Amino acid sequence: MMAWPTMICGALLVLVGIVGYSTSEVQPPPITALIPAFLGGALVVCGLLAFKDNLRKHVMHLAAVIGLVGFLGGFMPIGRQIKNTGEFDPMKKSAVAGELTILVCAVFVGMCVNSFIQAKKARKAKEAAEAGTAPPLA
Repeated sequence: MMAWPTMICGALLVLVGIVGYSTSEVQPPPITALIPAFLGGALVVCGLLAFKDNLRKHVMHLAAVIGLVGFLGGFMPIGRQIKNTGEFDPMKKSAVAGELTILVCAVFVGMCVNSFIQAKKARKAKEAAEAGTAPPLA
């Protein structure tokens, strides 16, 4: 079940957002520095809702979409830095926040895809057992 990993990844993103906002090089910090925290908060909520059996499938698909959006959005500060300065400094605080967001979201989406595949295999095996036939080898 992916509820706990979803909440852990969400908490990590909240941490990235809060640290990125509080250590921003720009004063006052832009609200966009909190985007990882907003995505993380949404993942935490999805993780909590995934404990309900009737909501799990839909909520986890939503969480996977949020993770994908986070993965793609993590490239925004990197692209913005290249556009504004013509070069990329991977140690700049906004870039580090983007890199961490990309990493956490990529791992999370990978875990979601694996979970979806395993759930589909389990569902097919259960259907085959109920029908009295052997599950197909795949």
